[in-house]
Amino acid sequence: MARWIEVGDRAYARRHAELDLTLGLVVGERACLVIDTGADEAQGAAHAAAIRELTDLPWSVVLTHAHFDHCFGTAAFGECPVWGHPGCRADLAATAETQRSEWAAYHRERGDEEAAARLTAARVVLPGRAAEAATEIDLGGRVARLVHPGPGHTGHDLAVHVPDSALLFAGDLVEQGAPPSFGDAFPLAWPAALDRLLALGPRTVVPGHGEPVDAAFTAAQRAELAEVAELCRAVAAGTLTREQALARSPYPESFSGEALDRAAART
Repeated sequence: MARWIEVGDRAYARRHAELDLTLGLVVGERACLVIDTGADEAQGAAHAAAIRELTDLPWSVVLTHAHFDHCFGTAAFGECPVWGHPGCRADLAATAETQRSEWAAYHRERGDEEAAARLTAARVVLPGRAAEAATEIDLGGRVARLVHPGPGHTGHDLAVHVPDSALLFAGDLVEQGAPPSFGDAFPLAWPAALDRLLALGPRTVVPGHGEPVDAAFTAAQRAELAEVAELCRAVAAGTLTREQALARSPYPESFSGEALDRAAART
């Protein structure tokens, strides 16, 4: 099941129970922008059909990052411009089959053969339009800005800033309902990425997973991420043991352990 939440003037978040995923849509006078496409073509097709209930304007797609749950549904949107950071294209090309295999196995282990089959059948579409620093997309009467704030959840995150609504679609740079995921992250750089997004002055922030939040929530998560970054630095410097860092982290051990591993791999 999925539901729309209106998060700004002609701007919407679509909430999914599966993986607590949040997709997005911004509508202008001449075109609309689809923010992420879901975990497989069936979810992508359902998202496309739901969008067509709101608008019949031509669409383009932006992928916030290369994780399967945000981009394996793109083929359902047909021939249209697909935006992504160049690193997103490279990472998706390199890891799509590994992601497909690992997550299909995850679904099968839980007895969900249907989800595994959908993921196995999904056609991967690489972004063909590159957005690196700040790219503006004119939707007619308003613009959506694609912003790469530096490495954070991945090395190629894109956020979508809608200035006229003080609205930010943050992808997985912000998480609500669960701790941030560090599997492909840059823990030492992530706080600075959120600083750059907060400097845009958003009133509403749409995370990649969970309910829409505000700037205060985002700033609080930024402070937690900064705390994790300091723990990573302390372990690298030898002033804390790994066990001490895990005990002091604001996040559960499984998440904090990933952060420590990723920080060690980057130094």
